[in-house]
Amino acid sequence: MPIRRRRPRRRLSPWAWITALTLGAVVVVAALAVRAEQAAQPKPTASASPSASPSPSAPVAVPDDSGTGRRIVYSLEQRRVWLVDSGKDARRTFTVWPGSVSPLPGTYTVTFRNASATGYDGVAIENVVYFATRSGVSIAFSNAEDGSSPPPASGVETGGIRVRGADGDAVWGFGTTGTTVSVVE
Repeated sequence: MPIRRRRPRRRLSPWAWITALTLGAVVVVAALAVRAEQAAQPKPTASASPSASPSPSAPVAVPDDSGTGRRIVYSLEQRRVWLVDSGKDARRTFTVWPGSVSPLPGTYTVTFRNASATGYDGVAIENVVYFATRSGVSIAFSNAEDGSSPPPASGVETGGIRVRGADGDAVWGFGTTGTTVSVVE
């Protein structure tokens, strides 16, 4: 019976270990640097706008024709949302990026919520709060998981009203199923 010879195990040289460990450390430091840079960036304020920031001393009032009581108010013209506990004062207000399909002015109710999904534009989204449909397209508030603002949808009908991450968290916490959504011009 022939004897099989074992091949000697190939061992990494000390330099190969040092190179691998150094490369791993560089990757970890780079990832931490990216996180630190993101954390150091100023967070948008409640009155921040995608194109221009209004003066912080001039709060944007809740539209008069938006109803009463606890509600989410969405202005098509101003591209702005208010979270209103009651009365005329908003708990929070912020600008949004509307989709290509907008709801008609009127009163709606939050009908469904989804913690995460993929938008019709292929973007991973979270804090999805559905409240209307138009022409078979679902309309909802949401934010992109990666924090990006959407480019204008080309040839795709989208009903996603995109918000910044912190604003998406606020809508998710405020807009429980059954919450009134008032859409105004």
